[in-house]
Amino acid sequence: MITQSFIQELLNRIDIVDVVGRYVPLKKVGSNFSACCPFHEEKTPSFTVSPVKQFFHCFGCGKHGDAINFLMEHNGISFVSAVEQLAAHVGLRVPERQDLMHAHSHESRVSVAKSENEQDQADDSMLRMVESMRKAAQYYCRQLKNAEHAVAYLKERGLTGEIAARFGIGYAPAERRNLAEVFTDYALNQVDNVLVKTGLVVIGNNGKCYDRFRNRIMFPILDHKGNIIGFGGRVVGSGQPKYLNSPETPLFTKGRELYNLFAASKAIRKAGRVLVVEGYMDVVMLAQHGIDYAVATLGTATTPYHIQKLLRQTDEVIFCFDGDAAGRKAAWRALENSLGQLKDGKHIYFLFLPENEDPDSYIRKFGRASFETLSKKMLPLSEFFYNELCARVELQTSEGRAGLAHLAKPLLAQINAPILAHMMLKRLSQLTQINQNDLEGLLQFKRKDAFRQSNLKTKRPQPASPYRRLMQLILYKPAYVEKVDKTLFMEGDEQKDEVRLLMQIVELFKKHPLSDLENMTFSSIVSFFSNDPNYKLLEEVGSEMSLWDGSIDIEAEFAGIVLRILEMQRKQRMAVLQSKPLGLLTAEEKLELQQLALS
Repeated sequence: MITQSFIQELLNRIDIVDVVGRYVPLKKVGSNFSACCPFHEEKTPSFTVSPVKQFFHCFGCGKHGDAINFLMEHNGISFVSAVEQLAAHVGLRVPERQDLMHAHSHESRVSVAKSENEQDQADDSMLRMVESMRKAAQYYCRQLKNAEHAVAYLKERGLTGEIAARFGIGYAPAERRNLAEVFTDYALNQVDNVLVKTGLVVIGNNGKCYDRFRNRIMFPILDHKGNIIGFGGRVVGSGQPKYLNSPETPLFTKGRELYNLFAASKAIRKAGRVLVVEGYMDVVMLAQHGIDYAVATLGTATTPYHIQKLLRQTDEVIFCFDGDAAGRKAAWRALENSLGQLKDGKHIYFLFLPENEDPDSYIRKFGRASFETLSKKMLPLSEFFYNELCARVELQTSEGRAGLAHLAKPLLAQINAPILAHMMLKRLSQLTQINQNDLEGLLQFKRKDAFRQSNLKTKRPQPASPYRRLMQLILYKPAYVEKVDKTLFMEGDEQKDEVRLLMQIVELFKKHPLSDLENMTFSSIVSFFSNDPNYKLLEEVGSEMSLWDGSIDIEAEFAGIVLRILEMQRKQRMAVLQSKPLGLLTAEEKLELQQLALS
């Protein structure tokens, strides 16, 4: 767990102006800095960065937060990744849990020193791998200029030299040991060979090294920092496999990366959508025709991690597939892996091209205008969902309608977006001709907000404890944090997680000016706790608050909750004192017990 104390130390060491300035051209305006917002399209700057408060705020779209929030929003990365990036920039090491727990024992100091030494070696190894990938990419680019048949192939596919340079496209010659020209350590043994670790080089059965990529057009794959972490190689002419990707390495995991996401991030934010295609050439050709917001999966089915990554970037994800059976099968896998990542307010669509066409061929034949016109025919996830399931049954028969409910049940159960889940259950009710309440009972869904109309109508749920309610009130009205005294925090067995989270929120809020807290969104508050054991609890608290109807008498609620907590504490203290034999009570404890009984 990354502690709040470490996060605060990190934020104290960095300057948000420097962090934001790496991505946005800032202009000094009075005591603050200003720019056009990087999170939405605008002509008049409404994005400000305060070096005094160490916060950014956009008056146009409402984005707001500190340096960590900025990196998360701008780069579409997780809280932990943002912290690690900032820590590396200022030379801080993110502490491991065991470092914090045992830092004062001699045994632990030895263990920590060993751990740090191992970490240094691992960091050095990663840097060497990243540098090797960069050098290899430069080599492949140089080789392309002299490979007439590879250049001819790209021209035949319609690529310009400008777009090839923009994507860093290169060529791996056909010989077995090309990279030996640029790597003096090419033939090192397997344990020490960084080229083997990155997958650039393979060790044969005879123990000798040879290049993995030969006679292939090379597409560099970048991570969220812009580092090259892998390659995709398309064979020139005949040969199998047609596409060859880098293997899984410490740098590269196919199921977690998307081709062109780093370069497309700005275009995705500008367009308000991301287009997900299947191939490198699809992305490149779409970009050549002005559609810059496309990314591709890397020879693997779309994973939940891909969906999560994309939904951090934008609210609208469009999957584009061929219109044949294979395309629809791939689309269905993408849908299945999207269900658990869906949130209300996020939208996933499916666009199917005419049979025997892919985005590359279609846009070359018909152009950008035709492609964008075609995109108006995309299907919302809910429509594609029921189109596919209904095609598998005979809706005209009772058996077919029962079969539809049976097929839909495990899929609907995965959806965590309450409103969308409710609407999809309603649609299933219409298709099966079963009353919605009856359908819910027959499918035996757990009684969750996602499937209960009565819950959706509830004005506000009752908290499990006064601590939970106090937490909600402070999140709802941050000014009340100043009225919270530490004496209110007494952990009971049943509420210890709630008390601990409440204390963390109070501590966090008291470190920030009230004006900043009132403008902070709930999602930015949650981001502070993304690596905390009580993260799910905070999400539950926020989910309950989202159902409030706004008619809360906050002052009366707050006063009542404080009195309830004080009364709980009084009773707990009395129980403790009364559990002692009277003869063992001190004079002070006897007086305290009398006062508690009279209060």
